Amino acid sequence: MQRVLVVEDDPVIADALRRRLEAEGFAVEVCHDGRVAVERFDDSVDLLVLDVMLPGLDGLEVCRRVQAQRPVPVLMLTARADETDRLIGLGVGADDYLTKPFSPRELVARVRALLRRVQRAEELARAKVSRSEQLDLGKGLMVDVGGRRVELSGQEVHLTRTEFDLLHALAQRPGRVVTREQMLAEVWAWPDPPTSGASRTVDSHVKTLRRKIGPERIRTVHGVGYALEPS
Repeated sequence: MQRVLVVEDDPVIADALRRRLEAEGFAVEVCHDGRVAVERFDDSVDLLVLDVMLPGLDGLEVCRRVQAQRPVPVLMLTARADETDRLIGLGVGADDYLTKPFSPRELVARVRALLRRVQRAEELARAKVSRSEQLDLGKGLMVDVGGRRVELSGQEVHLTRTEFDLLHALAQRPGRVVTREQMLAEVWAWPDPPTSGASRTVDSHVKTLRRKIGPERIRTVHGVGYALEPS
């Protein structure tokens, strides 16, 4: 049984999330404080559902600390519609986010998609796929697929797990448009037609990736998706 740690200071919301996730077959632990969440995080946790606004430590700091211990999928919850807050959350290692209010069905779908993604990554690692693959994307941008490292002009660029997977998905088709639906299927393991919120997740991650590798490298194809510009 996969274990989900729900970190939410509103007891009504936290209890509703616990009951829905347990009904879907997950083992759920709930805490209401950021410091307690860091203390309870251990190797048995498969995924965090993490509110941004928390007492003790806010959700951003909790995300930083748990990701420093080991990579774990994080679905962030925010009551704010401000895109800046979402971009900061993605930048510290969150994989996805939902803006309150949200439907329980949507949250469960996001949780399952993130866990499928982890399972697929583990299967690829066992198969030793692309262990030695090196991609030269031009203008000093190098991607070591097996080592999951990126260098720009000889300096390492620190990407989150999702940013790296997104760059890899684009780099496999230089100059070609990759639709948002393709990205959600390949990077987030999203199996069904995405909601508008899921599509916005792609856009937010592309923005954070552009800040790190240069905005001119990723071309927006309005209404369709994105393309990595060949050198």
